Amino acid sequence: MSAFTVGDYLLARLQEIGVQHLFGVPGDYNLQFLDRVIDHPVIHWVGCANELNAAYAADGYARCRGAAALLTTFGVGELSAINGIAGSYAEHLPVIHIVGAPATQAQQQGDCVHHSLGDGDFRHFIRMAEEVSAATALLTAENASAEIDRVIVSALQMRQPGYLSLAVDVAACDAEPPTQPLNLIHASSHQVREAFRQAAERLLAPAARVSLLADFLALRWQQQPALAALRQHRAIPCASLLMGKGVLDEQQPGFAGTYAGEGSAGQVREQIEQVDVTLCVGVRFTDTITAGFTQQFAAERLIDLQSHCATVAGETFSPLSMTDALSELDGLFARYGQQWQLGPQATAAAPVEAAATISQQAFWQAMQEFLQPGDIILAEQGTAAFGAAALRLPTQAQLLVQPLWGSIGYTLPAAFGAQTADPARRVILIIGDGSAQLTIQELGSMLRDQQQPIIFLLNNEGYTVERAIHGATQRYNDIAQWNWTALPQALSLHGQAQSWRISETVQLQEVMARLSQPQRLTLVEVVMQKEDLPPLLRKVTACLNQRNGG
Repeated sequence: MSAFTVGDYLLARLQEIGVQHLFGVPGDYNLQFLDRVIDHPVIHWVGCANELNAAYAADGYARCRGAAALLTTFGVGELSAINGIAGSYAEHLPVIHIVGAPATQAQQQGDCVHHSLGDGDFRHFIRMAEEVSAATALLTAENASAEIDRVIVSALQMRQPGYLSLAVDVAACDAEPPTQPLNLIHASSHQVREAFRQAAERLLAPAARVSLLADFLALRWQQQPALAALRQHRAIPCASLLMGKGVLDEQQPGFAGTYAGEGSAGQVREQIEQVDVTLCVGVRFTDTITAGFTQQFAAERLIDLQSHCATVAGETFSPLSMTDALSELDGLFARYGQQWQLGPQATAAAPVEAAATISQQAFWQAMQEFLQPGDIILAEQGTAAFGAAALRLPTQAQLLVQPLWGSIGYTLPAAFGAQTADPARRVILIIGDGSAQLTIQELGSMLRDQQQPIIFLLNNEGYTVERAIHGATQRYNDIAQWNWTALPQALSLHGQAQSWRISETVQLQEVMARLSQPQRLTLVEVVMQKEDLPPLLRKVTACLNQRNGG
């Protein structure tokens, strides 16, 4: 092998941004580049069962590590992955998608090669990728280093995927190693920053009641420490939306719960909405997590921070980073916070009552008691995600959900990615039987890599969420019934696993008692009633049914 190639340059930049694993599926257009990956001292190859699962795994990895990388082959591979990439685009995860492409000469000549559409146009797929990427590039021997840097910087600044088409011959071309670090600085204007502070002070200085609502974009821009510091000044009422659960320390005083508009439990909505000023940080209101856009905030009482701008009482300030805006607010919280009303006190969870069958209420009460500080919890879109909305997360626990893109089956390979990113943490996956059937193959990858996730598979005989929206008894909401507890053994000759099938709350408690420190992969099939729904999901599905019906 030559001393240093374009492929090596790309790997050096991935290492610089904290990527230590490359997910994907091999194909003849990326095999020579994969040789460089295998020889790399830091970045490790992680093969997946298919490209869609690899994209989901990279997404889960990025949620834990800040960035991720994915490798597929041209055409067939990248198109299989594009659904997962679209989810990362919608929910702001910087996944660098590397596509091994045919040789430059074959592309220039318009050769009718495999994995192409046979029409001599090799730009079909990059045009598709442009719709779900912060930046794209066709790498050449001349532009590779500059374009790799541009795409990675754009992906990190926007927290969205970047796409690199890497032809087999270009990957092997000689290159110079990087001499300067990537320029990731996204500066705010000093004048804008000062104008924002003055506008925010005009709202906060006379206020008696101030609340804080934080969401997933604050997570993506890693603002958890800044938000915790704000709350140290005054324990005002605070809440997160489902997609951003974990951005606030839910054990810190003042945490009210999960905000969901009209679907909010208890007094959460009043504590967040009925105040003099609401500070929204990284919030994006979507239909499913607001019970159909039922949030009510008056613009004149709102301070809204987004990634690169802020709005105060309807006036926009840009360019202004979320980091700089929170820094200005920290001083205002210190100055005026003592006059603001305190938030609610934490209440103890209700005890779990043994019953003949496991209800949604009983399951989530047991899950609340089961959680530990530092856990990574993944809750599949559907009954799992909306049940998890009511959890009060322990300190340093993280919840991974995908309620905006909402691609069912996402969380199982995402759990594989999350465990790869942070093998020392306990990973808990809660997924429905219908969703699991889409991506169950990655169970084999977990076992191959000796991972030890705890998987609670909610068996309610099909698509319970869809039944609640429409067609409760229609056969299109039914699925094939599988022998779930046999799957770990079927999907690995050498992996270590344990499985249970339970249908009573006392069984659930007994199994959970054994899993405080799992020593092997665990699958717990939880048999539930197909019509049972968490309260928030019942409200959301009623709203969706109404909206979909016009």
